[in-house]
Amino acid sequence: MALTGSKCPAPALSVPRRRARRLLLRTRCCEDSIGAQLRRSQQKLQLFPERAAAAGRYHPDPPIPRPRRIILVRHGESEGNVDEAAYTRVPDPRIGLTAKGWCDAEDCGRRLHRLVERDGDDWKVYFYVSPYRRTLETLRGVGHAFDDDPHRIAGVREEPRLREQDFGNFQDREKMRVEKETRLRYGRFFYRFPNGESAADVYDRITGFRETLRADIDIGRFQPPGEEHSPNMNVVIVSHGLTLRVFLMRWYKWTVRQFEGLNNLGNGGSLVMQTGEGGRYSLLVHHSADELREFGLTDEMIQDQMWQKTAQPGDLNYTFMTNGQAFFDPHTGVRSVKV
Repeated sequence: MALTGSKCPAPALSVPRRRARRLLLRTRCCEDSIGAQLRRSQQKLQLFPERAAAAGRYHPDPPIPRPRRIILVRHGESEGNVDEAAYTRVPDPRIGLTAKGWCDAEDCGRRLHRLVERDGDDWKVYFYVSPYRRTLETLRGVGHAFDDDPHRIAGVREEPRLREQDFGNFQDREKMRVEKETRLRYGRFFYRFPNGESAADVYDRITGFRETLRADIDIGRFQPPGEEHSPNMNVVIVSHGLTLRVFLMRWYKWTVRQFEGLNNLGNGGSLVMQTGEGGRYSLLVHHSADELREFGLTDEMIQDQMWQKTAQPGDLNYTFMTNGQAFFDPHTGVRSVKV
C-alpha cells in the first residue's frame, strides 16, 4: 500500500505558531500508526522466533532458548494433611511439613536432580515457590539434592500468586466439613469459601503469574548474565495441589469440566512439562499416557498433548474441543447441560 496521499490535513501557514505545531503533530498520525503496526509485527517475530526462522526472516540476535522443562512440584506431607484440626490452631500459611513431608521433599529433589543431570554439563534450575511455610520447607528439602552443585541453581523467586487456595482465616473444623460437602454439590471450580476463594479466583491470579512466566521466558530472565545461553535450563514451580491443577488448566486452556476431573498430585509429587520437537511444552514428552490418565486427563486431552509434542509456539490446535468445530458435537456434553 502506498504511503502517499495521506488524508490527514496539512497545517496552514497563516495560523499562529502554537496552532500550527498542534496541526503538524496531527499530520504524523498515519505514519505513527504504520510504525506501530511495524513494531507489533516485530514483537510477534521476537515472541515466536521459531516461526520467524521458518519464514526466512532475518534476526540480528540468536533467539534465547526456552527452558527445556517446567516442572510442577507439590509440597511434601504437611501437618494439615494428617490433622485437619491444625487449621483451627495455626494460620494456613504457617502450616509446616511433618517428618515424612521432609522426606517427601528430599526424595523429590533427588528425582529432579537425576532428571536434569541427563542433559549434559550445562544444565541449571530456576525455582518459583509459594510463600507458605510448607512450600518453602519443601524447596529447602528439594535443594539438598543440589548441595554438591550450588552453581547449578540459577535463582529462586518467592511468588505470592502461587499460594494455596484461600479457605478463610482460622478454620472451624465442623464448618469446613459442611462447606466442602456443599462444594461437591455446587461444583469444585466455582464454589467460593466464605471469606476465602474459589478455584475460579485462583485461576484469575494464576493467569497473571502465567503472563509473568511467559515474559520471563521470552526475555531470557533465567539465563545468568555474562554466560552463554543454555538450552538446558529447567524451571521448577513449588506450590499446592489445586494451584498446580489450575496452572495446568490455564496453560493448556482446559475447560471447567476437564479441570473438575483432575486429581491432586501426591505430596512431593511432580509433573514435567517438557519441550517437544517444535518447542511447545507437552506432558507426554516425559510422562506416559497411562500416567496422565491416572492424573485425570481424558483421551481427548491426551490427544492434545500428543499434538503439543510436535507443534510450534504460536500454533493453535483447531481439532481440540475448546477451539474447533468439535465444541458443538453433542458427544462433548455441552448440549446436555440443563439450566
